[in-house]
Amino acid sequence: MLNKIDKKSIQIIFAYFLIYVVWGSTYYFIGYALNDFPPFLLGAVRFSIAGVLLLAWRYYKGVNIFEKSLVKKSAVSGLVLLFIDMAVIMLAQSYVTSSLVAIIASSTTIWILLLDFPMWKKNFKNPFTIGGIVLGFLGVLLLYLEQYLNENIADIHNIGIYILIFGCISWALGTLYTKYFSMRETSTDAFAGAAWQMIFASLMFWIFSTSLGEMKTIEAKEISISSWAAVVYLIIFGSIFAYTAYIWLLKVRPAAEVATHAYVNPVIAIILGVSLGNELVTGIQIGGLVLILASVTLVQLNKLRLVRK
Repeated sequence: MLNKIDKKSIQIIFAYFLIYVVWGSTYYFIGYALNDFPPFLLGAVRFSIAGVLLLAWRYYKGVNIFEKSLVKKSAVSGLVLLFIDMAVIMLAQSYVTSSLVAIIASSTTIWILLLDFPMWKKNFKNPFTIGGIVLGFLGVLLLYLEQYLNENIADIHNIGIYILIFGCISWALGTLYTKYFSMRETSTDAFAGAAWQMIFASLMFWIFSTSLGEMKTIEAKEISISSWAAVVYLIIFGSIFAYTAYIWLLKVRPAAEVATHAYVNPVIAIILGVSLGNELVTGIQIGGLVLILASVTLVQLNKLRLVRK
């Protein structure tokens, strides 16, 4: 029994490492890949390959990948959770830096706490969670205010902010749907579900990419090796490993806890953006990030207090 518990704990720790650190790095690699790839085509290539590979693996492992309820519910999650949010992130990075995208995306956990109606009684009955939400909201508000008060920022920059707000809400709704409906049954294979989500999301990416004529705007021979390397990284580490870890964690851990990845991702994105991408991060952005990280600390302190009891 002890070995079984230890193994499960290690799996959870590794999964959190993937969604905290590896997923945080994808913001930088998305920005890099967008140098040569149009946004919808990038999503189409990334998720169609990752989805097919993951689905083939689960089929090889003997999983009933064509279970009707699995496919149906994964389709909804794929569209709401994956397609809309990733399309938003890639579109937003056409207007703002990957660091700022990751910082604003950290507000996702706030939206999850606010929209997770079944957990309201539990989440809002203690001061730690309430204080965490308030601090997180103030941190995000500080970032928004910087955009509005800075006269040197063009209106097109604000478009990126509006797109991200919509994406954060969509991701929160998709996360909660996946938690309570798509992955609710214990018999449902989380990895097969993640694979179907990628496939359905990729279909939407292909439709939009084709409709916008994105494939006519590039030639494969003109795409740099570094951009292809970024795409490979996104497929393997961003989708097959990190995203499937996220879906699996939603099945075994509380949604609000899993969503704390949104607080850590900006730190990784900023480190990579500044050190490798020469991106500019302002003092106000750092201040907003500090408030957001303080908010998740309060929420986690409450969890530790409950565990010790």
